[in-house]
Amino acid sequence: MKQIVTGIVAHVDAGKTTLTEALMYQTGAIRKLGRVDNGDAFLDPNALEKQRGITIFTHQAKLVYNDLTLTLLDTPGHVDFASQTEQVLPVLDYAILVVSATDGIQGYTRTLWRLLKRYAVPTFIFINKSDVVGADPSAVINQLQAEFSTGCLEFADHLSAETLENIAMQDDSVLENYLNTGKVDEQTIQLLIKQRKVFPCFTGAALKLSGINNLLTGLAKWCTVSQFSSEFAARVFKISHDDKGNRLSWIRTTGGTLAAKTVLLNDEKVNQIRIYNGAKFTTCQALPAGQVGAVTGLTTTYPGQGLGSCADLPAPLIKPVLNYAVKVADADLHACLKALKELEDEDPQLQVSWHPHIKEIHVQIMGEVQLQILQQILKEHYNLQVSFNEGTVLYQETITDSIEGVGHFEPLRHYAEAHLLLEPGKRGTGITVTSDCSLDILDRNWQHQILTSLQAKDHRGVLIGAPLTDIAITLIGGRGHIKHTEGGDFRQASWRAVRQGLMELKQRGRCQLLEPWYSFRVAIPNEQVGRAINDIQQMHGTFKLSEPNGNQMAVITGKAPVASMRDYAAEVRAYSHGQGQLDLVVDGYQPCHNAAEIITNANYDPVADLDNTPDSVFCAHGAGFPVPWDEVPSMAHFPYRK
Repeated sequence: MKQIVTGIVAHVDAGKTTLTEALMYQTGAIRKLGRVDNGDAFLDPNALEKQRGITIFTHQAKLVYNDLTLTLLDTPGHVDFASQTEQVLPVLDYAILVVSATDGIQGYTRTLWRLLKRYAVPTFIFINKSDVVGADPSAVINQLQAEFSTGCLEFADHLSAETLENIAMQDDSVLENYLNTGKVDEQTIQLLIKQRKVFPCFTGAALKLSGINNLLTGLAKWCTVSQFSSEFAARVFKISHDDKGNRLSWIRTTGGTLAAKTVLLNDEKVNQIRIYNGAKFTTCQALPAGQVGAVTGLTTTYPGQGLGSCADLPAPLIKPVLNYAVKVADADLHACLKALKELEDEDPQLQVSWHPHIKEIHVQIMGEVQLQILQQILKEHYNLQVSFNEGTVLYQETITDSIEGVGHFEPLRHYAEAHLLLEPGKRGTGITVTSDCSLDILDRNWQHQILTSLQAKDHRGVLIGAPLTDIAITLIGGRGHIKHTEGGDFRQASWRAVRQGLMELKQRGRCQLLEPWYSFRVAIPNEQVGRAINDIQQMHGTFKLSEPNGNQMAVITGKAPVASMRDYAAEVRAYSHGQGQLDLVVDGYQPCHNAAEIITNANYDPVADLDNTPDSVFCAHGAGFPVPWDEVPSMAHFPYRK
């Protein structure tokens, strides 16, 4: 039997959960077809999911078709829960991307494609709702080829000569062999799919079970089983709590076997291994390589964590862009903070923080739907009645020029100096840390301390104190003392070096404030196009008006700042009398359109931020004394690299 783990991903309302139901029904895993809108879908067992008719949490199911055993992970389709979908992708062998035959590629579809590429997940595409009037699967395939990959090709029971030729054209060596022999064997096609050079497309209508057998046959024929090592390795991809309060760590083993009662992570023991199928589960004594299960007994795990020989994943691509203060009665503050911390355990992107000086709890979220769900969970699960303030946008900061920053830390009986080269990084790369320093200048241990310290801190910018991003930091020099340097000294020196460099760049006007932007799609009656375009221009957005298609609805796509467009959906519904619809997907960060205003309103003093000070400490006459950041270069002990 082929054992494959696959996840189904899609833009909301493309029919993702309906496809899951159809796959399970067709293989006999369920006896009755459920409906999302009826609230009886097998993989939407949560009361909130039944009530809202959307998938909010990731669920697992198992089905068997011929010699294929599929572990199916159904992921949330709404963009507000994209971070949960991203958590699942690294543990998949293959993904099934569902695209609506009537809507084609939508905003969130593009985000999903970017994520699938980032985690190198081989992908099958199911073009759903092909039976709907106006549906054009061929046009969707053309769109997929134009926007995503020329390797998006329709697969049928028998591959035509034209399809084989198109498959061969995705790889030079395969094409050369095809031109010589006129053939492409199955193993080669499987390899091209695995290498994400070919993306098999299937069409159908999940609600009517049309095309489901073709998809299942395609999965059974073209999927290959991953090879695993005998050394234990596993990836944590989800944290949840069952109805009895037990903490569940959802993992996939990628090597060896995980046995019950195994001791992991700070002497914590795996008490129970569960294999879920919808809301129900069975227990087993061991989880062999390639399998997915939920284990109890681990309290410090988190999504993206590697166990055994598996390394941790880098920071996720999808991050919240809005910050809200929680409004709750003083008597419930402690209970609310405890409940939110438990929810943060399940979704680390929630970023719950307590601000004692103003007695406020803050959370970071993606959008309005997630906010409503959070409010509902607190009410129904924790009996807490909460509301939220209007919320603020989460800004970031970066730099537009290079600088050598220096930090010196020398109170009595301590000594460390670090010189760091700060350079603008590629958009979306976060902060990268490397060394270009000779071991003759700083030994390996001291360099390791500096690099580790730089990675351990959430660095802040000097414009408004927002998180720093898209910066390459390179260790280029420094000095330690064989007798007085201790571990924490280089931590202090390197952190101060970053801030000192930022202050110099700020003085030159080379620090930049970034804000999140939406990619939007607004569909409105043709007579209201002028109003919409005027609004978009007022919101500092860019736009493109699609050609009218005769259905009295115009489609405008483009990009605009989150700060100005986040509340626009209600306005669209109002002036279009409920006919208009606005879809928003976070498109990353761009330079802030009103940076001067934001910086003035923030009134941030980087020198007064003692947790992120740019100043240094030197020593004279047996006593340490502070030195302002702008005087540090002239007093540095190690020479600057000029």
